[in-house]
Amino acid sequence: MDDFSLDVPKAELHLHLEGSVEPETLYELDSATSMEEYRALYQYTDFDAFLRAFASVGKRLRTPQDYALITRRLLGRLEAQNVRYAEIIIAAGVVLWKEQDFAPIFEAIRAAAGESTVQVRWILDAVRQFGVAPAMQVAALAAERLDRGVVALGIGGSEERGPANWFQDVFAFAKREGLHLHAHAGESMGPESIWDALALGAERIGHGISAVRDPALLRHLRERDIPLEICITSNLVTRVVQRMEDHPVRRLFDAGVPIVLNSDDPAMFRCSLAGEYRLAAERFGFTEAELRKIAENGFRYAFGPGEWRAT
Repeated sequence: MDDFSLDVPKAELHLHLEGSVEPETLYELDSATSMEEYRALYQYTDFDAFLRAFASVGKRLRTPQDYALITRRLLGRLEAQNVRYAEIIIAAGVVLWKEQDFAPIFEAIRAAAGESTVQVRWILDAVRQFGVAPAMQVAALAAERLDRGVVALGIGGSEERGPANWFQDVFAFAKREGLHLHAHAGESMGPESIWDALALGAERIGHGISAVRDPALLRHLRERDIPLEICITSNLVTRVVQRMEDHPVRRLFDAGVPIVLNSDDPAMFRCSLAGEYRLAAERFGFTEAELRKIAENGFRYAFGPGEWRAT
């Protein structure tokens, strides 16, 4: 399985750029803070603690050059795992919250990605709890960059403090502009959060694990061919799933719901995409044939152009 998890061509569809930053890289960017303090940032007791840590990491990215460095580091790790294609989520809402100019940051990220063999497209993410006006700013940034590799608008952050129905006008604007629609949902809240995201027009659901509690929703996802982006280790580290044996990845797959495996925030959760494939095999009994199908799903449900499908 170790060889298979590396050898099989993979696409990663749920991957946060800022969540890929190792504590060692933060220290490299700013050695005024000790490694012990940086490592302490990567300890979380629950989902809200993780969100605070994610914001803390983002605040330490100060220049376009910082963003270029973390992009190169991430793509180097993806290349080593035989990841052929990635849709990387950029926390544009956090960049705006920091009152930084997004344009040079995005161009630095894009230029760094151009050095890699991994084909990359971008999802610009708005922060739910920041509200509607900042989300509309993110949507406008995404629409302006459709010709530069941005494929979708997403919403992330706290489902509880930023309900999906706030963003009806934002998603309607994004759709009119030609963007795909993405939403984190059903991660820390129940199936109703997924239904609300689908009502906005979300084409893929980030996480979506609470769907397992709603047979009608499982049927809807299966019949409408709407994929869930499953991140096993992430859910355990943030404690939205308490025990490995409670994770619903196997039940979702067996229910016929299309799923894709992802690492989410690999540095912050100390995981990798290849490791998620190994975990699915070792702890949930997925066969190589089943995992190959899941790997193919990563290409099948990509928002980007089809010329980078697995071969």
